[in-house]
Amino acid sequence: MTKLALTRRGTLAAGLSLAATLVAGSPSLAADFPDRQVTMVVPFAAGGSTDVVARILAQKMSEDLGQQVIVQNVAGAGGNLGAGNVARADPDGYTILMGTVATHALNPLILKSTPYDPEKDFAPISLLVLVPNVLVVNPALPVKTLPELVALLKANPGTYSYASSGNGTPLHLSGELFKAMAGVDMEHIPYKGSGPALNDVLGNQVPIMFDNLPSSSGHIKSGTLRALAVTTKQRAPSFPDVPTVAETVPGYETYTWNALFAPAGTPADVVARLNLAANKALADPGVSKKMAEFSAVVVGSTPEQLGAHVKAEIAKWTPVVRDAKIELE
Repeated sequence: MTKLALTRRGTLAAGLSLAATLVAGSPSLAADFPDRQVTMVVPFAAGGSTDVVARILAQKMSEDLGQQVIVQNVAGAGGNLGAGNVARADPDGYTILMGTVATHALNPLILKSTPYDPEKDFAPISLLVLVPNVLVVNPALPVKTLPELVALLKANPGTYSYASSGNGTPLHLSGELFKAMAGVDMEHIPYKGSGPALNDVLGNQVPIMFDNLPSSSGHIKSGTLRALAVTTKQRAPSFPDVPTVAETVPGYETYTWNALFAPAGTPADVVARLNLAANKALADPGVSKKMAEFSAVVVGSTPEQLGAHVKAEIAKWTPVVRDAKIELE
């Protein structure tokens, strides 16, 4: 990962400054854009964390752009359907994508075919937020810390299993990366979604799980799940007493992220106008508060920083997918 999360204020300031400069340098097009509503495509069903981020951001961006930004959910094919629609849309800035680690890093690596190239077919706008994952265990498992879990797994290779929201999902890959970096062996039990997986961990059918922090936070607070570590490089502000995986396994870092993309070929000044609106929305205290309520860390970036972030994510996940021999139709 880039150092975006560690330099939030500087990154937001850089993004706002660069975008304002580009917009000011192209007054004719910037003055005309947008002159109608902008559609923000969410490539997943309504109600998930990506949808929540989109709706918070769209409302605030509408105020800055002077035109309504509407959220359109186009679910299907693990995010490929909606992402593919945006890749083929007119490159005019009126159709943009709320992309994720799935659409722009994992799907192209895991699926035999995708309807787009994650780098060539999109114009990066801005990285928005990072959502930590968390390693949780059923309290019946005889460990209270991550070092204790690592020791237990090393003493009993292949004995324990971990749940995830499905094959090839970010949570599955978080587990595979942990296995590789910690030098442990666990059996992966895939489920059709985070909810069923959580239910079985709560019932102790499967003792371990990597989950999105917002999904597990209530269970962690109630004590029905034990949080051993968050997967981001820094501790989550909502759970400051929960250590990071990297404190035990140096260099480990995973998370879910959201970013805005336009179709490739979108004029630079239009991208800059959208970047400015997105970063101004992220800098709003009300938006930051809403994001923090579900443990999302506001980042913001320039288009160039988002492009570098996508490259880094693909490079990080390529050996994990290869070594785990994950390939889906």
